[in-house]
Amino acid sequence: MRFQFTSRGVVSSIAMIAVLVASFFVPILLHAQAAGATLSGMVTDPSNAAVPNTNVSIKNIETEISREVTTNEAGFYNAPNLSPGVYEVSASAPGFSKLVQTNITLTVGAQQVLNLSLRVGEVSQILEVAGEAPNVELTSSALTAEVNSVTVRELPLNGRDWSSLAVLQPGTIGIRTQIGTTGTVNRGNRGFGNQLSISGHRPTENNYRVNGISVNDYSNGSPGSVAGAQLGVDAIQEFSVLTANYTAEYGRTSGGVINAITKPGTNNFHGTAYWFSPRRRLGRE
Repeated sequence: MRFQFTSRGVVSSIAMIAVLVASFFVPILLHAQAAGATLSGMVTDPSNAAVPNTNVSIKNIETEISREVTTNEAGFYNAPNLSPGVYEVSASAPGFSKLVQTNITLTVGAQQVLNLSLRVGEVSQILEVAGEAPNVELTSSALTAEVNSVTVRELPLNGRDWSSLAVLQPGTIGIRTQIGTTGTVNRGNRGFGNQLSISGHRPTENNYRVNGISVNDYSNGSPGSVAGAQLGVDAIQEFSVLTANYTAEYGRTSGGVINAITKPGTNNFHGTAYWFSPRRRLGRE
């Protein structure tokens, strides 16, 4: 068998290989979906004038990971996609004392506003403010409720399905009359997971998100195993249920949004263990 190579074919092949190799070295700007919280606000001086070019440091107390942002000409700063947790926020600018505010709690998907007021003084001087930021979200009109880490960890769950805790939120109910898979009915067409109706919508109109990624099944049904449960409660830190008026960043749904985030880990070594026993004699007959 003989192969004939033409100069045009060789040049085309080399060009394709060169483009493929170059694509691995060219950075591409990607817009991540909102999975965590957003902290934003204004930095002002004692006369309420904006302080531009202020360095704002946002530090997670558990992981000690910091995010550095700088205010713009209007004195505004914005830090998106922060992991839920307790933060320490500090602001410093030339001619002003360093401001440190502690105990700032951020939840999954929250859009928190924190305005900072600097005082005139030396940069070496530190003004520490201990207190929580207001829980009222001024930048979002979404109707949402949070299932925090304490609820996920402490409440008993039959089957270890974390999504079943969504029924604790107003406007969310579970559908109990679920038809199993038979010769004429395939439950997989509606999703094997827990069927939820949020604000009166069908279960297939909801969107389940984990770390900003939609985990709905192929039919846009609720995710879950053939046993009808969505496992991984030990990996979920917290989640929120958005029932109405959420922004376009969530998208692809007309019903509710279950927005979950996994545990980010801490600097301390720890783990969990559980034992599930369905024995009747341990309960009431």
